[in-house]
Amino acid sequence: MKFHTVDIKGFEAQLPILPLPSGISIAFFNLHGDSALTEHCGKMLAKELTDCDVLITAESKGLQLTHCVARELGHRYYAVARKSKKLYMQDGIEITIESSITTGTEQKMYLSKHDVDLLKGKKVGIVDDVVSTGASLSGLELLVEKAGGILHKKAFVLAEEDAADRKDIVYLASIPLFK
Repeated sequence: MKFHTVDIKGFEAQLPILPLPSGISIAFFNLHGDSALTEHCGKMLAKELTDCDVLITAESKGLQLTHCVARELGHRYYAVARKSKKLYMQDGIEITIESSITTGTEQKMYLSKHDVDLLKGKKVGIVDDVVSTGASLSGLELLVEKAGGILHKKAFVLAEEDAADRKDIVYLASIPLFK
């Protein structure tokens, strides 16, 4: 297996290069199970989000990262966009997003009423692991807007390929696509 090495603000990560059905390959970034990498990235991203009132992320890879960022910022709660509607979410909101580079299919995102109320009228920081095509990001942006939140910052550990040229995001490091 081939790997891509990336320096994430002083933390070197070895990312396996994995093929996608589309024919391109990605440097696969996975925070699941890596407490040291997650803690490091959470601390670094928190520095970029100090002026946010509340955070939002999408399940699942953003969960532990956002937990670390929220803890660093002293936030007790953060909002979680779910990919399936849970029983307790009957009075929440939902949106539909285009396929992302890793999913390849249209998706829905759901927000509970608790999280809608958490975002309403607040300066919201979006937190996630990787931004690529921006499909998942646009879903989170729609949820923040629909919930009545004020989109304030969009922060990622990694920006993939052209996403690194975006002026509306902050990120810790960039990675290429492999064609």
